[in-house]
Amino acid sequence: MLTVIVADDEKLARRRLVRLVEETGEAEVVAACTGGRDAVEQTIARQPNLLFLDVQMPDLDGFAVLRDVAGKASPATVFVTAFDQYAVRAFDVHAVDYLLKPFDTARFREAFARAKDRLSTHSRGADEDRIRALLIDYAAGLQPTAREPLDRVAVRVDGVLKIIRVADVDWWETDGNYVRLHVGGASHLIRSTAASIEPQLDSRAFIRIHRRYIVNVDRIVEVQPWFAGDAVAVLRNGAKLRVSRTYRERLHARLGARPDAGEPAAP
Repeated sequence: MLTVIVADDEKLARRRLVRLVEETGEAEVVAACTGGRDAVEQTIARQPNLLFLDVQMPDLDGFAVLRDVAGKASPATVFVTAFDQYAVRAFDVHAVDYLLKPFDTARFREAFARAKDRLSTHSRGADEDRIRALLIDYAAGLQPTAREPLDRVAVRVDGVLKIIRVADVDWWETDGNYVRLHVGGASHLIRSTAASIEPQLDSRAFIRIHRRYIVNVDRIVEVQPWFAGDAVAVLRNGAKLRVSRTYRERLHARLGARPDAGEPAAP
């Protein structure tokens, strides 16, 4: 039996990975970790054969986990990630296996079979070289998305992978451990955070107006005053989104607005 550690901060995703591993009948989950630091400790302590590692965890991301266990443990590693333009491109370049959320059972079994094959054929050296190269790129900050705005996002709709042009997104909304894309009358969830998405967007096209909202500037048709210095942005489709005082003046400046004679500038 192979020994496996699963690391994912999302409870449902973690439980599903544990179940899928156990259903293979060929592996035993020796630890299910809720974050990166826990994953480092358990990986060093338990020396698993295989590690399913979420890339996006709040305390320590998947890349940092492998950096911290380097030289202390060397499990075969399968990254687990939501759509992330840099991560997917980097995994492909370095031929490192990954599961793109949301994945189905067949894709999991494929990744598991590949990892098992690497272990049985003693190809760990090449695997470690690929991951080492990936970590070098990560540490050097060679992240294409830092320079190239995100132009497409992949979402699942009824089991089908649908590609959405970022320019078609009306606004982005934080929703727990997810971000909800509003496109026309539809909305879609992706496993990410607004803090991760915002740097990837074209700052000429999108602007944050609230800790929960990042809006397509072209969709804004009106900004109405509200209470306590806040405002309300009215979009072309009739949606109304709160503009917090923190971001109000930034939005006004982006829209080329100036305070009226009777409206004092915000302090």
